[in-house]
Amino acid sequence: MAFIETIDDRDWDDGELGELHARAVDPAYGRVDNIMTIHSLDPGSMSTHLDLYRQAMRGTKTLRKVDREMIALVVSTINQCHY
Repeated sequence: MAFIETIDDRDWDDGELGELHARAVDPAYGRVDNIMTIHSLDPGSMSTHLDLYRQAMRGTKTLRKVDREMIALVVSTINQCHY
């Protein structure tokens, strides 16, 4: 749970948050990760974060997406990051 104020993704029905919901929701679990929910008070930063994440995690010829995900998991674990 985030320590800053957020808007529950079940309340993102209208406006910019409503438009971002489909991009932000995890299709495997049907929920929005906390790392995205913390942007709920600033939809512009959420949109930028989504774009950055997708670009950074896109697979390349030399590093597959699954390898990038593994590196992110290891770094988050070392940093004791809950996301």
